[in-house]
Amino acid sequence: MDNFELKPEPKVKRKPVIWNILTILVMLLVIYLAYYFTAIFINPNGAYNPFPPAPLPTLFRTSTPTPTIIPQPATWTPTQTNSPLPTRTKAPTWTSVPLLITPTLTLEPAASGTPTVTPTAMPASAEINYQASTTLHPDLACNWMGAGGKVLDATNKPLLFQTVQMGGSLNGTTINNIVLSGGNPAYGTSGFEFDKLAAKPIASTNTLWVQLFDNNGKPLTDKVYFDTFDDCAKNLVMIVFTKTR
Repeated sequence: MDNFELKPEPKVKRKPVIWNILTILVMLLVIYLAYYFTAIFINPNGAYNPFPPAPLPTLFRTSTPTPTIIPQPATWTPTQTNSPLPTRTKAPTWTSVPLLITPTLTLEPAASGTPTVTPTAMPASAEINYQASTTLHPDLACNWMGAGGKVLDATNKPLLFQTVQMGGSLNGTTINNIVLSGGNPAYGTSGFEFDKLAAKPIASTNTLWVQLFDNNGKPLTDKVYFDTFDDCAKNLVMIVFTKTR
């Protein structure tokens, strides 16, 4: 039998266990990040998104009167009227009669006639101008009449999400619409528009009004009445509200 020498088996170099653990952790982290960014992509407004998108302004319009905006009450002046003092009646015994004073409130009747705009201590003012609607709606030509504008703060910067209400009547039709500033950027960052008051220019005198309210429904201006014209060069009523304080 031939003599032979057994050679030792070569040792296999094994990688340290720590590298296997780190590899698994990295794979888990990659899977978690993929799931996290997918969830943000599907629902960017979720609570786990640290940088959610800015909220968009909401534009809404009502065709019928709504109870959300409380109109200002009529101006009244309380007056106190003292009733005549009762007289004592002679009887077998004297009986004291208490003195009665009944205060009454008398509402003064509102003055009749055409409403006018008077300066008040309201925190905002309104400026009204007229121009052709083709500057913003060139495709409609003269087959349209509407109103729009913007809301500015005391430094002439855009003031968003303020409530603008239009009411009154036009050519026998009752008007009661509500929009928010910022809903129509064609008039500016805080622009708004009351779309299509009529299908053509119609003349009216102080039958329509606009009023500005803050986010809590508090009026910032009185009702501002304005005219409309049967003129294609004045079929867009431009309204600019500016806060004075």
